[in-house]
Amino acid sequence: MKIGLQIPDFTTPDGPPRLGADLATVARTADEGGFEFIAVMDHFFQIASVGPSEREMLEAYTTLGYLAACTSRAKLLTLVTGAIYREPGILAKIITTLDVLSAGRAWLGVGAAWNEEESRGLGIEFPSVAERFERLEETLQICLQMWRGDESPYRGRHYQLDRPLNSPQSLTRPHPPILIGGGGERKTLRLVAQYADACNLFDLGLGPDGIPRKLDVIREHCDDVGRDYDEISKTCLARLTMDTGAALPDGVTGHSVDQAVERLSRLRDAGIDHVIFSMANTTDPAAYDLVGEVVRQVA
Repeated sequence: MKIGLQIPDFTTPDGPPRLGADLATVARTADEGGFEFIAVMDHFFQIASVGPSEREMLEAYTTLGYLAACTSRAKLLTLVTGAIYREPGILAKIITTLDVLSAGRAWLGVGAAWNEEESRGLGIEFPSVAERFERLEETLQICLQMWRGDESPYRGRHYQLDRPLNSPQSLTRPHPPILIGGGGERKTLRLVAQYADACNLFDLGLGPDGIPRKLDVIREHCDDVGRDYDEISKTCLARLTMDTGAALPDGVTGHSVDQAVERLSRLRDAGIDHVIFSMANTTDPAAYDLVGEVVRQVA
């Protein structure tokens, strides 16, 4: 099992003037500590499960570009890009740029988007669920076409591209891995089977049988489209905060090494290949020492 870190909160003790330096320290610590992924959310307002909307939130791809310069080995991605937030051709260029400048470490994490508050707040079109999924599928098609080097016009229901030129091409060939986030069985997991290199499920709320159930659905969709199920990496987003003895935010429970190993082992036994987790004490150096021990035991 491989372990990744998601950074969901940009509210730090010293505030925005030190945020760049603090993020660089977090990224370097994770990179040097053997984390396979470093991820951020693709949101413009903070989400309710982390804090109020007004809390600090950085734009995802500007942040990943900065983190690329601070690291040398970890894969870089969002969990996950809202397909409606950027025109598909521009998104393909963004991921390609990140891949080239990071020496081939970019992934495209993508989903249909859900946060109506930030979309309305910033004037981003927020269509129906059905249309958002249509746009997601066209986005996947356009990105794959551009990474193939196919410059022929794309004519979809929602997007029309006269010449989808992508120069330079991504370093990762045939293309940066595509991860689709979400657990919707009829649409999201069908798109995983048809287009993705990885799925991303959310650990919370699924129950002990939830992840195996979702993976069974992916397998069924793979059978329908003639895809090898084993080609798809199974990733999971989880919350896991190591107990270092330091104070934690209200409502957050710290985990011992044994508790973390038990939880991650359970996810591995359920069929998960990679766990990407967020910590409430991301800036606590002692937390990474404990995570390092967890990684050694479950890798």
